[in-house]
Amino acid sequence: MGMRHPTRSVVVKTAAIAAFAWACTLRADLALASPFLPTGAAAAAAAKGGPSDPIELRGVMALADGTSYCIRDTAKKKDFWVGLNESGHDFVVKSAEPDGESVTVDYQGRSMRLEFHTSKVESSGPATAVMAGPRGGPPGNPLANTVVVNPTPADEQRRLEAVAQEVRRRRLERERALQAQNGQNPAPAPPVR
Repeated sequence: MGMRHPTRSVVVKTAAIAAFAWACTLRADLALASPFLPTGAAAAAAAKGGPSDPIELRGVMALADGTSYCIRDTAKKKDFWVGLNESGHDFVVKSAEPDGESVTVDYQGRSMRLEFHTSKVESSGPATAVMAGPRGGPPGNPLANTVVVNPTPADEQRRLEAVAQEVRRRRLERERALQAQNGQNPAPAPPVR
């Protein structure tokens, strides 16, 4: 009976730890170089270092037994719905403005005024143009120009005929492909009207 050599186990564990550490550094670089962020936003996000407040006001809801406030713990990435002077969390909502736009919170022994969190949406620039097919429609879509904004009964009839013709065409193509696959001689294609 052979025993495992302890050095091999140590080498395998060390290699696994090194690979994990390398993957984590790649993941961090990936977050900073997101193609979905506007130019310069990644550098600004890295300099900012994440959310500035440990908690944020995210919502207000009037209920029959009082008002509830949605407080987000940014470190835990969790939302908590709490009422005035409700304990059991790292914070307690002490008071609220009548309009509900801000609250005063006791957070770990210090008083903080929280205003509604506003998401910041920035444009990443102009969208790139999509290649158009024949007559300005999407590529390869023969039904692209059959849709009309305010169709008349005649427009609707033309659209339905075009759909029926496209269904027939695709059905014939499938049948010919199956015949060719089975080694049969496919029938010639009928003329498309």
